[in-house]
Amino acid sequence: MLTGKRVRLRALEPADSEAMWRWYHDPEVGRWMDGAPPISLAQNLEKGQNRPRNTFEQMLLGIETLDDPTLIGYVVLGDTDFRHGEATLETIAIGDRDHRGGGYATDALRVICRYAFEEMGLHRLTLWVVADNAAAVRAYTKVGFVEEGRRREAFRTKGKRHDFLMMGLLSSELK
Repeated sequence: MLTGKRVRLRALEPADSEAMWRWYHDPEVGRWMDGAPPISLAQNLEKGQNRPRNTFEQMLLGIETLDDPTLIGYVVLGDTDFRHGEATLETIAIGDRDHRGGGYATDALRVICRYAFEEMGLHRLTLWVVADNAAAVRAYTKVGFVEEGRRREAFRTKGKRHDFLMMGLLSSELK
């Protein structure tokens, strides 16, 4: 397990599938994510049973608080390119409503970035975030990510278009 000041990151278990299914159907969680078509709970439980093993190239980790081993969210690091020392922070979400806004996402970001830089030997992380997702942009900025580019009107939700920001973090910039 990877541990921060408030959270620990761990591999997901099949038993986590029900909580994740609830979060996928929570409009607050899915608002700023590219959604997939809805699936049933049974389909999601089957998906959880057959989830691929984490690799350095692609990993999905659960987020839990240090006080309680209950899953509160997840983070995905993928598209790892060891030749160039880069990876993409694909997603981070605090799905549990009681833990949103409490600094858990920021701590989880620091943990996964530290792991990528110190343990995996990477030099750079990149992510894309909807520009209007103020909470996410704020968390990424706290950790040291900076805006490096913008894809104008590249994300659509509920009939409205939003810009995507590309943000990057070098190993020397982690706060």
